[in-house]
Amino acid sequence: MERTRIAKVDEVKLVRRGEQVEGTLHLTPHHLIFCHTPFQVIENSPSKSPGPKPRELWITYPIIQTCTLRPAPPASHLPSSIRLRCRDFTFVCFCFSDEKKARDVYDNIKAWTCKLGRVEKLYAFTYQPQQLEKDVNGWDIYDVRAEWRRLGISDKGIDRGWRISRINSDYGFSPTYPALLAVPSGISDNTLNYAGRYRSRVRLPVLTYLHSVNNCSITRSSQPLVGVRGNRSIQDEKLLSSIFSTSHSNPSESTPPSRPRSRQSRRSSEEDDSSMGSDPTLGDAEALEDEMISRVGNGSDDKPDGPRVYGAQQHNLIVDARPTVNALAMQAVGLGSENMDNYPFAAKVYLGIDNIHVMRDSLNKVIEALKESDVTPLAPNRDSLAKSGWLKHIAGLLDGTGIIARQVGLQHSHVLIHCSDGWDRTSQLSALSQLCLDPYYRTMEGFMVLVEKDWLSFGHMFCHRSGFLSSEKWFNIENERVGGDNGRQSFGNNTGPGHALESALLSAKGFFNKDNTSRDSIVDSDGELQPYDMGLPNSKKAASASKAGHNEKCTTKVKETSPVFHQFLDATYQLLYQYPTRFEFNERFLRRLLYHLYSCQYGTFLYNNEKERVEAHLRDKTRSVWDYFLSRREQFLNNKYDATIDDNVRGRERLLLPASSEVRWWHELFGRTDAEMNGPSRVLQAYQEFGNGNGVAIKPTVLTGVETAEDAIGAGVPGKELGPDGVASVLASGLAGLGIGKGKGKDGWKSPSPSLKKEMEVEMQ
Repeated sequence: MERTRIAKVDEVKLVRRGEQVEGTLHLTPHHLIFCHTPFQVIENSPSKSPGPKPRELWITYPIIQTCTLRPAPPASHLPSSIRLRCRDFTFVCFCFSDEKKARDVYDNIKAWTCKLGRVEKLYAFTYQPQQLEKDVNGWDIYDVRAEWRRLGISDKGIDRGWRISRINSDYGFSPTYPALLAVPSGISDNTLNYAGRYRSRVRLPVLTYLHSVNNCSITRSSQPLVGVRGNRSIQDEKLLSSIFSTSHSNPSESTPPSRPRSRQSRRSSEEDDSSMGSDPTLGDAEALEDEMISRVGNGSDDKPDGPRVYGAQQHNLIVDARPTVNALAMQAVGLGSENMDNYPFAAKVYLGIDNIHVMRDSLNKVIEALKESDVTPLAPNRDSLAKSGWLKHIAGLLDGTGIIARQVGLQHSHVLIHCSDGWDRTSQLSALSQLCLDPYYRTMEGFMVLVEKDWLSFGHMFCHRSGFLSSEKWFNIENERVGGDNGRQSFGNNTGPGHALESALLSAKGFFNKDNTSRDSIVDSDGELQPYDMGLPNSKKAASASKAGHNEKCTTKVKETSPVFHQFLDATYQLLYQYPTRFEFNERFLRRLLYHLYSCQYGTFLYNNEKERVEAHLRDKTRSVWDYFLSRREQFLNNKYDATIDDNVRGRERLLLPASSEVRWWHELFGRTDAEMNGPSRVLQAYQEFGNGNGVAIKPTVLTGVETAEDAIGAGVPGKELGPDGVASVLASGLAGLGIGKGKGKDGWKSPSPSLKKEMEVEMQ
């Protein structure tokens, strides 16, 4: 308790949504607790009598996003105040009659929030559960071997083309990967050892999902270490070839599932049956995306027309979630994207999903639109909400998810997903795609398994992205700041192709400093800015750096924070809203999960990967967040849930296809009404946000380019343009931005356009 200057303050006024109540503020090592006794008006009596039960507002310190102290001006007779903005979008203001007490409270909050220095000092390590939680053990919800068996992969079972490798059993091969890796049966651990050297942080392509109907896979990895020299790895190429050859569709052996409508969700079909017979137009983004992939993947447009056999044509995909310009810029620092000349058995698509800095800035703009929620009851400004771009980013995630789900579920194809390091955008797309493909993950326990597998086990950096240890940059005293930006980073304010390069290359100067063990130059740009040989497995240098980092005092680097997991939950909410009968859990389940991400009451989300959690003995020292939900299961069940799966009945299909044009604000999360945030003209506003600038509503596509060994189309992808005939060329013309190069450079490499090359040279200087 040495940090506690003051533990209790009486006569504090709480202001929230324009309403005031007076009570007592308690400060404990892990919580702010505001207690007040509500008054009830007795009928036919002007007097008030205290209610029987006092009410309490509990705020955990890690959930505080910003804290601002406003001292009372001298002789103003106004109260001093502390305004809190929390990560669960709770906005409160505490007013104090004594300025000294206000400063003591502010200093106390700051000490308990920013000066812990270690994850082990967070609330999860001292939390004592209630009795109902003691009867469950959420740590047992995910058993990796059991999940592989459910997918049909077992050491003792029938060989479906996959085996479980123990090359990473001690986490020495890839510290940020799971201990057990599912890889093709024909690939040896020796091949894996060499293939891992070609991928950033040794995060080589491994299995995360196997479709039970067609045996097609979703695999994930990080970006390859291509560089400007055009490095290649025969072992990496062999590994991917084996992955994409693990199944061969036989249309005579299976009945194709019925295709759900892509243009309308189940909810909209229930509301308007008259549109069921509407003809999907060629302007539909999903049709354009499928046609674009099909045209480029087949390699030629001059094929005779004929009946297509369902599942007979595979369009195996490498999905690079980044904008094309970002992927190209990474080549300048030894990284990049696959040279498709070396992977002729697949096509590659770029999704154009922005990096962590853009997403952080987008959420900051949403918060700016809501920032007066503590002192005023006014509705947020919808124009400001629209300009934040948040819904556009959520729509892009859903669009990319739809591409992957259609390729696996309808085209019987394999998909490899990666971004930069393979733990942000990759986790989002991988988990959302499985949510659409597999009804099991739409149950409460299945969703928990999905989070454990694709987020926790595969190494999403929860500590870095969520900022559990807070930052002094998020605390300020009004009229005492000097040149600060009040915690907002200008990083995400830049948009467009040129600024995308700036974001990608911002930390390039640290690339050549090989003695630099700071995480700033490694993680800050959402890319892997390290030399080709720094990511090798069993590297002594990496091990010593890791050991040094483990013993040093930890702080939150603001530029590394980003609402990545929040976006995943928001996209899940969109699916739940569009398909209200297909999920066992309800909206409140998602909302409380986001709250407990930041509350640090449970140990589930602490640390950055499986290795760190094992070394910290979280199972023994903390409780699992799933204890909270499993012990209160009935509170989080969806009463509309229909577990029946029948691919021959509309609305009960196995596969869900997200409608990215129907994205809406998750108003419950922001503590607002549907009318306040969405309103009656939500669809029109969404289309205006995605418009072409001339007042014409256009449904967007996240697809920015497609590339194979023969062709390449799309913004920033040098290569061949498709001819004017065909839908693909229509989409390609709509993806203008950086221009399309003509032909290839030396060694078969596709050379960047002159304007892009000039921009890269300027940035590197």
